[in-house]
Amino acid sequence: MLGDVAALTADVETRLADLGFELVDIRVGGTTARVRIQIRIDWRDTVPERGITVDDCASASRALERGFEEAGRLGDRYVLEVSSPGIERPVRRREHWERFVGRDVQVRLRGRGRIRATITRVVEGRDDVVLKPVGGGDEIVVAIADARDATLVVDWNAERL
Repeated sequence: MLGDVAALTADVETRLADLGFELVDIRVGGTTARVRIQIRIDWRDTVPERGITVDDCASASRALERGFEEAGRLGDRYVLEVSSPGIERPVRRREHWERFVGRDVQVRLRGRGRIRATITRVVEGRDDVVLKPVGGGDEIVVAIADARDATLVVDWNAERL
Protein backbone atom coordinates (compact mmCIF):
# COMPACT_ATOMS: atom_id res chain seq x y z
CA MET A 1 0.00 0.00 0.00
CA LEU A 2 2.86 2.43 0.76
CA GLY A 3 4.49 2.06 -2.63
CA ASP A 4 7.64 3.92 -3.52
CA VAL A 5 9.24 5.77 -0.57
CA ALA A 6 11.08 8.12 -2.96
CA ALA A 7 7.74 9.14 -4.51
CA LEU A 8 6.25 9.63 -1.04
CA THR A 9 9.22 11.79 -0.05
CA ALA A 10 8.90 13.92 -3.21
CA ASP A 11 5.16 14.36 -2.56
CA VAL A 12 5.80 15.37 1.07
CA GLU A 13 8.52 17.85 -0.01
CA THR A 14 6.17 19.49 -2.52
CA ARG A 15 3.28 19.78 -0.08
CA LEU A 16 5.52 21.20 2.65
CA ALA A 17 7.13 23.69 0.24
CA ASP A 18 3.65 25.01 -0.61
CA LEU A 19 3.32 25.91 3.10
CA GLY A 20 6.79 27.46 3.35
CA PHE A 21 8.40 24.48 5.11
CA GLU A 22 11.28 22.24 4.16
CA LEU A 23 11.47 18.53 4.81
CA VAL A 24 14.38 17.96 7.19
CA ASP A 25 13.94 14.22 7.68
CA ILE A 26 11.45 11.47 6.92
CA ARG A 27 11.36 8.02 8.47
CA VAL A 28 8.96 5.33 7.34
CA GLY A 29 8.36 2.28 9.51
CA GLY A 30 5.62 0.40 11.25
CA THR A 31 3.95 -2.58 9.63
CA THR A 32 2.20 -3.17 6.32
CA ALA A 33 -1.09 -3.02 8.23
CA ARG A 34 -0.23 0.28 9.95
CA VAL A 35 2.49 2.42 8.41
CA ARG A 36 4.24 4.95 10.67
CA ILE A 37 5.63 8.11 9.06
CA GLN A 38 7.81 10.46 11.10
CA ILE A 39 8.48 13.83 9.52
CA ARG A 40 10.66 16.67 10.78
CA ILE A 41 10.10 20.10 9.30
CA ASP A 42 11.73 23.51 9.42
CA TRP A 43 11.08 26.82 7.72
CA ARG A 44 12.48 27.00 4.19
CA ASP A 45 14.15 30.30 4.97
CA THR A 46 15.43 29.64 8.47
CA VAL A 47 16.10 32.73 10.53
CA PRO A 48 17.36 32.80 14.13
CA GLU A 49 14.65 32.74 16.80
CA ARG A 50 12.03 31.53 14.32
CA GLY A 51 11.38 27.99 15.38
CA ILE A 52 8.71 25.52 14.46
CA THR A 53 5.68 25.72 16.74
CA VAL A 54 3.06 23.13 17.65
CA ASP A 55 0.62 25.03 15.42
CA ASP A 56 3.09 24.79 12.51
CA CYS A 57 3.32 21.03 13.00
CA ALA A 58 -0.47 20.74 13.16
CA SER A 59 -0.97 22.73 9.96
CA ALA A 60 1.66 20.67 8.13
CA SER A 61 0.11 17.46 9.45
CA ARG A 62 -3.37 18.45 8.23
CA ALA A 63 -2.04 19.34 4.77
CA LEU A 64 -0.12 16.08 4.50
CA GLU A 65 -3.09 14.02 5.68
CA ARG A 66 -5.30 15.64 3.02
CA GLY A 67 -2.70 14.80 0.39
CA PHE A 68 -2.35 11.20 1.58
CA GLU A 69 -6.11 10.74 1.52
CA GLU A 70 -6.48 12.29 -1.94
CA ALA A 71 -3.75 10.04 -3.34
CA GLY A 72 -5.04 6.96 -1.50
CA ARG A 73 -1.39 6.12 -0.95
CA LEU A 74 -1.50 4.92 2.68
CA GLY A 75 -5.00 3.62 3.17
CA ASP A 76 -6.89 4.63 6.28
CA ARG A 77 -4.62 3.06 8.92
CA TYR A 78 -1.42 5.01 9.27
CA VAL A 79 0.31 7.06 11.95
CA LEU A 80 1.71 10.45 10.98
CA GLU A 81 4.03 12.32 13.34
CA VAL A 82 5.17 15.82 12.38
CA SER A 83 7.69 17.62 14.58
CA SER A 84 10.41 20.23 14.59
CA PRO A 85 13.97 19.09 13.96
CA GLY A 86 15.04 20.11 17.47
CA ILE A 87 18.34 21.77 18.39
CA GLU A 88 20.34 18.60 17.80
CA ARG A 89 18.73 18.41 14.39
CA PRO A 90 19.46 15.92 11.65
CA VAL A 91 21.88 16.91 8.90
CA ARG A 92 20.82 14.92 5.83
CA ARG A 93 20.96 16.89 2.60
CA ARG A 94 23.65 18.88 0.88
CA GLU A 95 21.91 22.16 1.73
CA HIS A 96 21.94 21.15 5.43
CA TRP A 97 25.69 20.49 5.32
CA GLU A 98 26.21 23.86 3.61
CA ARG A 99 24.01 25.72 6.09
CA PHE A 100 25.87 24.31 9.10
CA VAL A 101 29.49 24.80 8.01
CA GLY A 102 31.49 25.56 11.15
CA ARG A 103 29.18 23.55 13.42
CA ASP A 104 29.97 20.22 15.08
CA VAL A 105 28.15 17.05 14.09
CA GLN A 106 27.96 13.55 15.43
CA VAL A 107 27.98 11.27 12.39
CA ARG A 108 28.28 7.61 11.53
CA LEU A 109 30.59 7.22 8.55
CA ARG A 110 30.37 4.19 6.32
CA GLY A 111 33.42 2.03 7.01
CA ARG A 112 34.72 4.28 9.83
CA GLY A 113 32.16 4.21 12.61
CA ARG A 114 30.78 7.14 14.61
CA ILE A 115 32.78 10.36 15.02
CA ARG A 116 32.31 13.90 16.22
CA ALA A 117 33.65 16.45 13.75
CA THR A 118 33.38 20.05 12.62
CA ILE A 119 31.90 20.65 9.18
CA THR A 120 34.70 22.50 7.37
CA ARG A 121 33.11 22.87 3.94
CA VAL A 122 31.10 21.20 1.21
CA VAL A 123 33.13 20.49 -1.92
CA GLU A 124 32.00 22.61 -4.87
CA GLY A 125 30.57 20.57 -7.73
CA ARG A 126 30.62 17.29 -5.77
CA ASP A 127 28.42 15.73 -3.10
CA ASP A 128 31.31 15.55 -0.63
CA VAL A 129 31.73 17.19 2.75
CA VAL A 130 35.02 17.97 4.49
CA LEU A 131 35.10 17.15 8.20
CA LYS A 132 37.71 17.95 10.84
CA PRO A 133 37.56 15.38 13.68
CA VAL A 134 37.10 17.03 17.08
CA GLY A 135 40.14 16.38 19.26
CA GLY A 136 42.61 16.34 16.40
CA GLY A 137 43.46 14.52 13.26
CA ASP A 138 43.52 15.39 9.59
CA GLU A 139 40.50 16.63 7.70
CA ILE A 140 38.60 13.89 5.90
CA VAL A 141 36.55 14.11 2.74
CA VAL A 142 33.39 12.05 2.85
CA ALA A 143 30.62 11.50 0.33
CA ILE A 144 27.43 12.92 1.83
CA ALA A 145 25.74 9.60 1.03
CA ASP A 146 28.29 7.87 3.31
CA ALA A 147 27.53 10.19 6.25
CA ARG A 148 24.69 8.42 8.09
CA ASP A 149 22.58 9.60 11.00
CA ALA A 150 24.37 12.95 11.27
CA THR A 151 23.05 15.34 13.91
CA LEU A 152 24.21 18.73 15.11
CA VAL A 153 25.98 18.67 18.46
CA VAL A 154 25.09 21.18 21.14
CA ASP A 155 27.79 21.94 23.68
CA TRP A 156 25.65 21.96 26.82
CA ASN A 157 28.65 23.07 28.91
CA ALA A 158 29.39 26.19 26.85
CA GLU A 159 28.84 29.56 28.51
CA ARG A 160 25.59 31.20 27.54
CA LEU A 161 25.42 34.95 26.95
